[in-house]
Amino acid sequence: MFTLVTTVILYVGGFVFLYGVIRLAIRHALEEAEVRRVQAQRAEELAAHRDRTLLEGKGYLTGG
Repeated sequence: MFTLVTTVILYVGGFVFLYGVIRLAIRHALEEAEVRRVQAQRAEELAAHRDRTLLEGKGYLTGG
């Protein structure tokens, strides 16, 4: 009987532990995806600004 109770407790505890680990991994993955999205958006804005600045400074490059 003691073995059965111990097995059930460890079994349930293992599932709770795995649930916590998976939940933590998903949360970190979502945070990382958000950080990468913000970085990509910022890089795109910087590239557009750099292009506008270049074209303003050297208008002859536009062919107009």
